[in-house]
Amino acid sequence: MSDKPTIDITLDGAPRTIEAGTTGTLLLQDAAKKDGVVAMLVDGEPWDLDRQVPAGAVVEPITLSSEDGLNILRHSATHVMAQAVQEMFPGVDLGIGPFITDGFYYDFGAIDAVTPEMLREIEKRMKRIVKEGQRFVRRDITEDQGREELADQPYKLELITTKGAGAEGAGVEVGGAGLTMYDNVRRDGTVAWKDLCRGPHLPTTRLIGAGFALTKSSAAYWRGDQHGDSLQRIYGTAWASKEDLRAHQERIKEAERRDHRRLGAELDLFSFPEEIGPGLVVFHPKGGMLRHQIESYVIARHEEAGFDFVHTPEISKGGLFRTSGHLPYYADTMFPPMLADEETDAGGNVIRAGQEYYLKAMNCPMHNLIFRSRGRSYRELPMRLFEMGRDYRYEKSGVVHGLTRMRGFTQDDSHTYCTREQAPDEIRKQIEFFISILSAFGLTDFHLELSTRDEDGEGKGKFIGDEEDWTVATRTLEEVCRSTGLDFVPDPGGAAFYGPKVSVQVRDAIGRTWQMSTIQYDFNQPERFDLEYTAADGSRQRPIMLHSAKLGSVERFIGVLIEHYAGAFPAWLAPVQVRLVPVAEAFNDYVEDVAVRLRARGVRVEVDVSDDRFGKKIRNASKEKVPFTLIAGGEDAAAGAVSFRFRDGAQTNGVPLDEAVAHIVRVVDDRINDPAGERFTRD
Repeated sequence: MSDKPTIDITLDGAPRTIEAGTTGTLLLQDAAKKDGVVAMLVDGEPWDLDRQVPAGAVVEPITLSSEDGLNILRHSATHVMAQAVQEMFPGVDLGIGPFITDGFYYDFGAIDAVTPEMLREIEKRMKRIVKEGQRFVRRDITEDQGREELADQPYKLELITTKGAGAEGAGVEVGGAGLTMYDNVRRDGTVAWKDLCRGPHLPTTRLIGAGFALTKSSAAYWRGDQHGDSLQRIYGTAWASKEDLRAHQERIKEAERRDHRRLGAELDLFSFPEEIGPGLVVFHPKGGMLRHQIESYVIARHEEAGFDFVHTPEISKGGLFRTSGHLPYYADTMFPPMLADEETDAGGNVIRAGQEYYLKAMNCPMHNLIFRSRGRSYRELPMRLFEMGRDYRYEKSGVVHGLTRMRGFTQDDSHTYCTREQAPDEIRKQIEFFISILSAFGLTDFHLELSTRDEDGEGKGKFIGDEEDWTVATRTLEEVCRSTGLDFVPDPGGAAFYGPKVSVQVRDAIGRTWQMSTIQYDFNQPERFDLEYTAADGSRQRPIMLHSAKLGSVERFIGVLIEHYAGAFPAWLAPVQVRLVPVAEAFNDYVEDVAVRLRARGVRVEVDVSDDRFGKKIRNASKEKVPFTLIAGGEDAAAGAVSFRFRDGAQTNGVPLDEAVAHIVRVVDDRINDPAGERFTRD
């Protein structure tokens, strides 16, 4: 038996005694060969395998295909890409290179705009580096050593000095207890390349394999500041295998086919005229009808659920937002103020000072004024105020993205005022309410996310309120999340500045996750607005305020629905539900009569009596994704029937008109979302 000192650890949940100084490589060597282990979790933190396992550590293996493993793979691919770029351009200034969702990027200064030819050459060099099997070797350094080794890299020197403060993605390089450098070491022991980095990384570049590709480049700014240095950002993606890469690339192609911006134009739903400005949409008649159907359903559901409807203006004095705390906490995302009400005399001298007015970025301050407009009793609680509120937020023009990131949008916004005792049940009911609404639109794959404040990081200062209030609010939301039986994941630091929140995360038809409904627990604004109600014992008490939105924003929800259904909306939502196509001009009157019958039942109908050939009319209906195309020729007219053509190309001929109308009305009224449910089947 070895007389070397030993330590006790926990490996994969089981106690284990190992020799002191054992590395992850040795400890997990069998799992590395069998299961593709590439790193390890040590007390919850990802570590390189070649680090020594400390006494008392809880160790878990990280496989390449796991979430942590893919993040490490992508970070390692980032280093290889930067190495390739520096080979091509020795004078390049290295920026920051983090892993991101499904990929990675690296920012480079002092190089020309990246071309497709450059991307191909960089990728070619990356493949050579991967094939060489260079080892990623971690070493601790002092700040002085870092400055000496990176003396020709101004951005790295700045990161060492500032510890990455204010620089997006800098956490992958600096910010830990000390500084570390990673060397890419060739088989002969020479260092091929190095970078300031916290790690961890794969054992060797060979494990990156063939499952990576560079995807695009764009302009960027150092530290995200448009007044800072202009950089070139190169993006890539990396996966555990070439097959996974191909599957990802196919998902990207499918996402492009479903892009709501493209489909919005093709289906004539909306546009973004340059004359109006970035992030401001105009809905065309078909898009307006789609929006009307969505809003009408959501409004009706709120009415059924007992919400009180209110309406507030879109502009307000700035003092209101200072009371709420949105100024200064939210100032960067609000449009600049407008000065109004200033009065001057004939000589131009100000005799009455003006006031600053802001476009509202949120509805809650005005709802607070409604609550405060008169005395409130505990008997009125919970009070649920609801509004389809128009809001405006100053998103940078380079950030706006179709309907999903806008400057002007509508929130199906509600604020519930209740007692602390009522809050848990009210939150639970509203989460159930959210889910029932989303399910009605055909979104049925979801989980919850609990966003809390940053307890330790630099972001802690952006949150306001008493420590005990935050603890109670967070515990309340967590208990409600657990009680729903739904999966929920933590989101540390993601809370609103005034309280924690729960959001419903929805997975769409191609597996992407979107944040939809949210509910936020707010103990701050009732205090700031001095909101009170008279309790049963006659005392004056503060209510709890619950902010909630079911769709998030109506426009963003429309964008998500377009992509979820690829523009082929369920019949109840479709702007045009039926397109009537006569086989020949002789049957125009007949299809017009059919249209009258359908409209009398509330069906949205178009009749194509254009000069186009019959085949072109059918193709147009298919291209415009109309749920039901009804065709009428001689036999149909003689029998008082129509022929159905469905979106998948299937056709059912000679359906009696009464049955056809009844079928369409049933599909619409039952809000059937499954395309199979639109098909007409004979008894």
